Order: sequence, then C-alpha cells, then structure tokens
Amino acid sequence: MQTNMEERARRLAEYVIEHRGTVRAAARRFGVSKSTVHKDLRERLPEYDPALYRQVRVILEENKAERHIRGGLATRRKYAGARRP
Repeated sequence: MQTNMEERARRLAEYVIEHRGTVRAAARRFGVSKSTVHKDLRERLPEYDPALYRQVRVILEENKAERHIRGGLATRRKYAGARRP
C-alpha cells in the first residue's frame, strides 16, 4: 500500500529522532530502500517540516561521523572467533 510521501517522511523522521536510528534501521523498519529514506529525509522533509528536518539532520550528521567506528566494531566482532593457523 503506497502512503502519502509527506506522511512517510514525517514518520521516518520521528523514528530516527525517537530511536536515534540510522538510515539503514529506518529503511528496514518501514520496508523501504535506504535511497527512499535519504530522499524523504534530505529532500522532501525540509519542504514539509523544516523544524523536524533540523532535528533529523543533527542525528544523521552524528551517524555519518560515527559510521567508521561502527564499521570497525562490526569487523572486530566478525573476526573475533577466527584464529590464525
């Protein structure tokens, strides 16, 4: 069922703010692509609700700044059980 883009953008923004979530987590939760989440939050939301966009932008910027750390931790967990011969 296709929803109103404005409503979807607001719901995505509220989810990201409430859970301090990532774009990937929001996409998984709402069953849309990461590209759709980016488009809704970066392009559509500022037109619909600039105040909400400013709140989301702060979280997205934090996530972007921290992504290299999360990636390193994921790699460490992946290879934690691996042993060298």
